[in-house]
Amino acid sequence: MSKKKHRDRPSPETLGLAPVGVDTHAHLDMRGFEPAEIPDILARARAAGVARIGNVFLGPDAYARNAALFDDAPQVFFILGMHPTECSGYAEPLTAAMEAAFRANPRLRAVGEIGLDFYWDDAPPEDQKRALREQLEMARGLDLPVVIHSRSAEEETLAILADMGFSGRPLVWHCFGGDAELARRILAMGFFISVPGPVTYAKNTALAAAVAEIPLSRLLLETDAPFLTAEPWRGKRNEPALLGFTAVRVADIKGLSPHEVWRATADNAVSFFELEVL
Repeated sequence: MSKKKHRDRPSPETLGLAPVGVDTHAHLDMRGFEPAEIPDILARARAAGVARIGNVFLGPDAYARNAALFDDAPQVFFILGMHPTECSGYAEPLTAAMEAAFRANPRLRAVGEIGLDFYWDDAPPEDQKRALREQLEMARGLDLPVVIHSRSAEEETLAILADMGFSGRPLVWHCFGGDAELARRILAMGFFISVPGPVTYAKNTALAAAVAEIPLSRLLLETDAPFLTAEPWRGKRNEPALLGFTAVRVADIKGLSPHEVWRATADNAVSFFELEVL
């Protein structure tokens, strides 16, 4: 019987990145992570140069249940919104609960991830659209940035954002996986684009071509942990410590040094989410 070939997976610490990186989108409170693991996950992130992490709570119930997991982790900032697949029967009390949370806790820095997802059929499209509009209006009233999720619904998402006058407002297109044409349309509306681990996959040539065109000044980096792990750790659970491998690939695509991409995307995140300068 032949043995499986051992795969060499370099430690992210070997990348030697400065301790300034920002993982703008992770789900450390989701199933897949145990609460007792969080201190070790954060320690690994620090050792790999990740100074801040945006934890995304998928709705007010998740926030109320899990925010305390990060009481001893001031480097973690919060993002809160109703994911489109959870918006079946969306009702106004959800918006009210989230607005109250935002007003009570300054660690909540953005509304998200909100948007449209027509890939799954977990929530009717009209419910998703209503929820997106209500949450966009909440973000406008609170003067907060928006984190957009859009899957198999790019045309409808862009149309709603244009209709509601969101061009030029602080908004990031989370987990971008589109082509250069979609990137150009997002950039033309004044938005940011967040690049996840799949940019490291060899077959994602369209995504690589898009990243080549996105100005460094409009780029953010994310893990979307525990999902979408970058090479060379693909197939393993994702976590913020692995963000640097995405930065290295982006740097290669753009002909820059990883350190330049690492620092620039961190500066972008600090400005976008209005984080304290370390």
